[in-house]
Amino acid sequence: MAVCRCERPRTIPDVIDEKDILVPTRDGGRVAVRVYRPSGPGRFPALFAASPYRYDNDDMFTAMYRWRETGPISWYVEEQGYAYVHADVVGTALSDGHYRFLDRAERRAHYDVVEWIAEQPWSSGKIGGIGQSYYCMSQWLAAIERPPHLTCIAAYDGMIDPYSGAAFSNGIEKAWLPGWFNGSVRLANSWPANGARPRELAHDIAYEALQHPLYDDFWRERSAIERIHEIDIPVFSIGVWAKQELHLAGNIVGYQRVSGPKKLFISGAASGIACLLDFNEPSFHEEFLLPFYDRYLKGIPTSYDDRPQVEYAVRNTTERRSSPTWPPADIQRIEFFLNSSPSRSLTSLNDGSLDAAEHADGSTSYTYPDPQWTWGVATNEAPPDPVKRILTFTTAPLDYDLELTGSAKLVLFASTTAHDMDFVVRISDQSAQSDADRAARRQPKATIVSKGWLRASHRQKDARWSTDDVPVYSNTSLLPVEPGAIYELEVPLQAMAYRFRAGSRLRLEIANHDSPQTDGQFMHYYKPSKIGTDTIYHDRRHRSRLIIPVLSNPSQDSL
Repeated sequence: MAVCRCERPRTIPDVIDEKDILVPTRDGGRVAVRVYRPSGPGRFPALFAASPYRYDNDDMFTAMYRWRETGPISWYVEEQGYAYVHADVVGTALSDGHYRFLDRAERRAHYDVVEWIAEQPWSSGKIGGIGQSYYCMSQWLAAIERPPHLTCIAAYDGMIDPYSGAAFSNGIEKAWLPGWFNGSVRLANSWPANGARPRELAHDIAYEALQHPLYDDFWRERSAIERIHEIDIPVFSIGVWAKQELHLAGNIVGYQRVSGPKKLFISGAASGIACLLDFNEPSFHEEFLLPFYDRYLKGIPTSYDDRPQVEYAVRNTTERRSSPTWPPADIQRIEFFLNSSPSRSLTSLNDGSLDAAEHADGSTSYTYPDPQWTWGVATNEAPPDPVKRILTFTTAPLDYDLELTGSAKLVLFASTTAHDMDFVVRISDQSAQSDADRAARRQPKATIVSKGWLRASHRQKDARWSTDDVPVYSNTSLLPVEPGAIYELEVPLQAMAYRFRAGSRLRLEIANHDSPQTDGQFMHYYKPSKIGTDTIYHDRRHRSRLIIPVLSNPSQDSL
């Protein structure tokens, strides 16, 4: 293929840095790439990264530029002997076309760039995917296109289903996508760090996405999950517990469904920023990604061969565990039933209890929007309280440590006075509290362990993937919700590995919305039309219950 080099190469110590190479694509356009490669002679394996964030911004100080999710480029090139090719996806920076967020043209171009890399005289023909978040999503999509020279991918912290991950949580509108598109993609293109050749992205992908509230052809075109089983090259999938609202399910389900050699690691990084900083550190790559790349791109034995099939950090500990599968085989499902008896451990709308014994009980109702809500469901006091005006059901203090590993679900029997109902559900670890603090009605400290979401009209399950333990919804059509009718609903909660300590309590939180205090940038929209009263039934006929996955013998397999 002929290429256009719009800028002369510049050489820094041990690295040749070539910017603005325009790679032709089968669609008649050109993709702009930046190539970093060792300055010495030879053919080098290459790492391929692609995003809409502009390679011009690679030069910006990492800590100041949040979306620098490339990993340590110079470390790979100068010290490890890899070429690194950073592409700006179709319609961004200098690349031809129009940006349409993970569309067919974008992923077809990944194929063309990978094959162009293989043709270069400095290339060994072995190419691996690299990068976090959007770069990870590009890896999944590139692998589905099956370019012959894409040898492996290291999928770090990236979704495979943008309908659920970015836009709608089982039908509930997320606020994340517009903020990300306008605050990151558009900003990165309009104001690059070097100030050169700004590009305006006129098409509003966030608005377009919100015009597709069901999982339709718009989302199928953009979802790796549709064809992820076709990936048969080696995959190292690395998820992050702290990214459960966005990417975590992509790494777990991606690992479960790809067909080739694969391993899974789930990081215990404390936050989204922490996992971003991890990925920028050479030490993280030296432990995890470099052994994977050296194994498959250089063909040398490495510590990757000795890694367990599945390894994961256990939150609220310093431990990691290994397992042949995810979830581990040695878990048992335990039921906790919702009831009206007060836990007397916090202040909420109802202060209900969770009990392993089933009780003949009644129902619990709440009306929304609550007049004490301010931004989301948190109260209009200082500081805002995210549980005071929602429903809670809390266990007695635990007599022993309890380690939850895998996916939980909430079975609810519910009715509404409206024509639909939303459920935003959390499991939290409620810390022990002194009698004096409780008497003063101070809220006990708590840590969110897992979250789940369901709009009742989206309750049609996907028979291909749904199981008794993990309900999966098709989101392709709406089922009517009649006011006053009682529906049995199953709300899936995100995968977890967390140890509750003896003396703490497991708390279930239920509302029809969330707040910045609990969800930050991942909160959902509250529509003005969401007005009504929902009732949850918990009696012998309506067995509303939380089903949790408990590791049977947590003393084993700890690393």
